[in-house]
Amino acid sequence: MTEQNLALRTPSQEILPGYVAALETGWSPSTTRDVSGEQLASIRADAEAFLSDLNRHEGGGTITMPDGSQVPRLPGRIRWIWDGEFCGSINFRHVPGTEDLPEHVSGHIGYSVVPWKRRRGYATRALALILPIAAEHGLSRVAVTCDHDNQGSRRVIEANKGILAGQQPLPERPGHSKLHFWVPTT
Repeated sequence: MTEQNLALRTPSQEILPGYVAALETGWSPSTTRDVSGEQLASIRADAEAFLSDLNRHEGGGTITMPDGSQVPRLPGRIRWIWDGEFCGSINFRHVPGTEDLPEHVSGHIGYSVVPWKRRRGYATRALALILPIAAEHGLSRVAVTCDHDNQGSRRVIEANKGILAGQQPLPERPGHSKLHFWVPTT
């Protein structure tokens, strides 16, 4: 399958086995911390509740940050990247009525492709496919970030017309910084 045939799917029981298999390899949908173990435990405890939580659009509740602190969960959408099998995850989060984000949120969109599906254009296509969802929520542009040394992710963002808007040092990783881009939604 080519990146043009790629789809974004709502997390469901039907494709959960592929998600579980990816987690079991150590892949994590989060690029800031490894959540594979805790997600596997949640799925094994109650798969329906896990999927219901992933598919909550209104926000509410909390998420755990890399330092262990708890912060409010924003409204948004999680979609699984699909080419006939599970390929990764992409999410959109926002604060209704503004393009601003809380300090603990680095961007409106985050994505992670499983290692065995990388370098096929899947992240580029997935980002293009989620931009209309952001537009439906009134955003004409979204913030997307990547580490300064992540050339693959930078190419994904720039292929979607991302414009570099700034760079911020990462205190937790001396010598590293985060690049901030604005990507138009239309």
